[in-house]
Amino acid sequence: MYEELTKQAKTAICELIGMAKLSAGDVLIVGCSTSEVAGEHIGKGSNIDIAEALFKGIGPVLQEKGIHLAAQCCEHLNRAVIIEASVAKAFGYEPVNVVPQPKAGGSFATTVYKYMEKPVAVETIRADAGIDIGGTLIGMHLKAVAVPVRLSLDMIGKARILCARTRPKFIGGVRAGYDENLL
Repeated sequence: MYEELTKQAKTAICELIGMAKLSAGDVLIVGCSTSEVAGEHIGKGSNIDIAEALFKGIGPVLQEKGIHLAAQCCEHLNRAVIIEASVAKAFGYEPVNVVPQPKAGGSFATTVYKYMEKPVAVETIRADAGIDIGGTLIGMHLKAVAVPVRLSLDMIGKARILCARTRPKFIGGVRAGYDENLL
């Protein structure tokens, strides 16, 4: 079961990176309910083993490509985000003092915290793309214009997934020209 979750997570993250045209230095937010992945209601069955399996599919891919991982915590931590301290500093995100736990932050954020070199929590970020595994509502952490991305799979385990990329706002009206590479 866990190997299949790792495979699904890797497939999803690789497709999202390509479709969102992410590159080194970009930030990708992951919201994940391990409860939903297991077929339970969000917040009712936090599972570290599932989180580990998903991280094995996501973390190495992002690291290899130089894309920064941001892990959204659950509502008990007001959906704070776990990122590397260096990323927080580079983007001007102010750290807050909390360490996620499986039932207060969620198993995925707890797992990411464990594997990061120097993790910190921040209250909000502006990610370039994201994946929501199990209805965790990542939209608050995406840049202003989010565009849905459809992958070849719509479930990881028993959890629905929704993905998004972002693009710059269009300004200037009908007489303006736009850079197609930014779409």
